[in-house]
Amino acid sequence: MTTVLVVDDQPLVRAGLTALLAASPGCEVVGEAGDGAEAVELARETRPEVILMDIRMPGVDGVTATRRILGGGPDPAPRILILTTFDLDEYVYEALRAGASGFLLKEAQPASLLAAIGSVAAGDMLFAPTVTRRLIDAFVGRYRPPSLPAEHEQRLEPLTTREREVLSLVATGSTNGDIARSLMITEGTVKTHLSRVMAKLDLSSRAQAVVVAYETGLVGTSRA
Repeated sequence: MTTVLVVDDQPLVRAGLTALLAASPGCEVVGEAGDGAEAVELARETRPEVILMDIRMPGVDGVTATRRILGGGPDPAPRILILTTFDLDEYVYEALRAGASGFLLKEAQPASLLAAIGSVAAGDMLFAPTVTRRLIDAFVGRYRPPSLPAEHEQRLEPLTTREREVLSLVATGSTNGDIARSLMITEGTVKTHLSRVMAKLDLSSRAQAVVVAYETGLVGTSRA
């Protein structure tokens, strides 16, 4: 049973999501919030495993709420699944930078939403590499100038050569099994390396690791 907090400023949308999840044997809705500020408070109170976060809301939006929840929230931190109308959205990119685990279009089918909740609850990457690359291509240029500043390289300095290899493969959309086969190591070793990468770079999600890999130039975009 996955506990879920539903956040959306539109009452009808919020009610529809709650009803859908309540009818699913694998989910339990532990709260509903109509804005980002309420979401932050309820996240502390209810400690959900997954938060369905609307991205555009008046007042405290989904990006700010994501930062606040993951920056000073409960341990373990919840997985945040962004709900958006457009996938190529700067707000979505900012949410992934802040540590959201993935995003889903609001037009998605109910089965896709339930599968997405299961995926992020398990810590998996939600979106396909092609979608990741389109989103990165659209916005990474704003944060990574043609000549990378020294602080980008310095951010990766704590990583060993093997940890950089693992991070670069994660950024291409490789699963732990894919990485294990590519580097000829066990999946357990991959998980250990990835855990160390996340700890050293202070990351909270696999999606956030992808963004860092592109922004630091460890992996190039199609524009690079």
